[in-house]
Amino acid sequence: MRREVEYKWRLSELMAARGLHNTTDLIPLLAERGITLSRPQVYRLVNQKPERVALQVIAAICDIFSCGPEDLITVTAADVRGRKTGTSAPNVVDLNRTVRPRRARIIDNDH
Repeated sequence: MRREVEYKWRLSELMAARGLHNTTDLIPLLAERGITLSRPQVYRLVNQKPERVALQVIAAICDIFSCGPEDLITVTAADVRGRKTGTSAPNVVDLNRTVRPRRARIIDNDH
Protein backbone atom coordinates (compact mmCIF):
# COMPACT_ATOMS: atom_id res chain seq x y z
CA MET A 1 0.00 0.00 0.00
CA ARG A 2 1.20 3.48 -0.85
CA ARG A 3 1.79 5.96 1.98
CA GLU A 4 1.68 9.73 1.93
CA VAL A 5 4.29 11.41 4.11
CA GLU A 6 3.95 15.02 5.27
CA TYR A 7 6.10 17.13 7.55
CA LYS A 8 5.65 20.34 9.48
CA TRP A 9 8.57 22.74 9.87
CA ARG A 10 8.30 24.24 13.37
CA LEU A 11 11.21 26.71 13.48
CA SER A 12 8.95 29.77 13.84
CA GLU A 13 7.17 28.10 16.78
CA LEU A 14 10.49 27.34 18.48
CA MET A 15 11.63 30.92 17.97
CA ALA A 16 8.39 32.34 19.39
CA ALA A 17 8.62 30.07 22.44
CA ARG A 18 12.09 31.45 23.12
CA GLY A 19 11.00 35.06 22.61
CA LEU A 20 12.66 35.56 19.23
CA HIS A 21 10.04 37.36 17.14
CA ASN A 22 12.24 38.70 14.33
CA THR A 23 13.87 36.40 11.82
CA THR A 24 17.02 38.52 11.97
CA ASP A 25 17.44 37.54 15.64
CA LEU A 26 18.48 34.11 14.41
CA ILE A 27 21.39 35.37 12.26
CA PRO A 28 23.94 35.98 15.07
CA LEU A 29 22.96 32.74 16.82
CA LEU A 30 23.66 30.79 13.63
CA ALA A 31 26.91 32.73 13.07
CA GLU A 32 28.12 31.66 16.54
CA ARG A 33 27.84 28.09 15.28
CA GLY A 34 29.63 28.72 11.97
CA ILE A 35 26.51 29.06 9.79
CA THR A 36 26.50 32.18 7.63
CA LEU A 37 23.17 32.92 5.95
CA SER A 38 21.84 36.13 4.42
CA ARG A 39 18.73 37.87 5.72
CA PRO A 40 16.53 36.53 2.86
CA GLN A 41 17.84 33.01 3.43
CA VAL A 42 17.04 33.17 7.15
CA TYR A 43 13.61 34.63 6.39
CA ARG A 44 12.83 31.71 4.04
CA LEU A 45 14.24 29.22 6.55
CA VAL A 46 11.92 30.52 9.27
CA ASN A 47 8.75 31.33 7.31
CA GLN A 48 8.64 28.68 4.60
CA LYS A 49 8.67 24.91 4.67
CA PRO A 50 12.11 24.06 3.29
CA GLU A 51 12.56 21.28 0.76
CA ARG A 52 16.30 20.91 1.34
CA VAL A 53 18.23 21.85 4.47
CA ALA A 54 21.84 21.08 5.26
CA LEU A 55 22.30 18.84 8.28
CA GLN A 56 24.75 21.40 9.69
CA VAL A 57 21.92 23.98 9.74
CA ILE A 58 19.53 21.54 11.42
CA ALA A 59 22.20 20.65 13.99
CA ALA A 60 22.86 24.36 14.68
CA ILE A 61 19.14 25.09 15.10
CA CYS A 62 18.78 22.13 17.47
CA ASP A 63 21.75 23.43 19.48
CA ILE A 64 20.32 26.97 19.62
CA PHE A 65 16.97 25.80 20.95
CA SER A 66 18.27 22.82 22.96
CA CYS A 67 15.96 20.46 21.15
CA GLY A 68 16.12 17.44 18.90
CA PRO A 69 15.23 17.15 15.22
CA GLU A 70 11.88 15.62 16.23
CA ASP A 71 10.98 18.94 17.89
CA LEU A 72 11.94 20.90 14.78
CA ILE A 73 10.28 18.63 12.24
CA THR A 74 6.98 16.86 12.89
CA VAL A 75 6.36 13.95 10.51
CA THR A 76 2.99 12.37 9.75
CA ALA A 77 2.29 9.46 7.44
CA ALA A 78 -0.98 7.94 6.28
CA ASP A 79 -2.09 5.24 3.89
CA VAL A 80 -3.31 6.55 0.55
CA ARG A 81 -6.64 5.21 -0.57
CA GLY A 82 -6.96 3.78 -4.04
CA ARG A 83 -8.59 5.79 -6.76
CA LYS A 84 -12.31 5.55 -7.05
CA THR A 85 -13.75 4.71 -10.40
CA GLY A 86 -16.79 6.45 -11.79
CA THR A 87 -18.73 3.23 -12.30
CA SER A 88 -20.22 3.00 -8.84
CA ALA A 89 -20.70 6.65 -7.94
CA PRO A 90 -23.91 6.99 -5.86
CA ASN A 91 -24.21 10.74 -6.43
CA VAL A 92 -24.75 10.52 -10.20
CA VAL A 93 -28.22 11.68 -11.26
CA ASP A 94 -30.03 9.53 -13.78
CA LEU A 95 -31.23 11.75 -16.62
CA ASN A 96 -34.42 9.84 -17.20
CA ARG A 97 -36.83 11.60 -19.59
CA THR A 98 -39.71 11.34 -17.12
CA VAL A 99 -37.79 13.52 -14.67
CA ARG A 100 -36.97 16.25 -17.19
CA PRO A 101 -39.25 19.29 -17.43
CA ARG A 102 -41.69 19.39 -20.31
CA ARG A 103 -41.11 21.82 -23.14
CA ALA A 104 -43.37 24.87 -23.01
CA ARG A 105 -45.87 25.40 -25.84
CA ILE A 106 -46.68 28.95 -26.86
CA ILE A 107 -50.31 29.40 -27.92
CA ASP A 108 -51.29 32.37 -30.03
CA ASN A 109 -54.71 33.65 -28.81
CA ASP A 110 -55.44 35.63 -31.99
CA HIS A 111 -56.47 32.58 -34.05
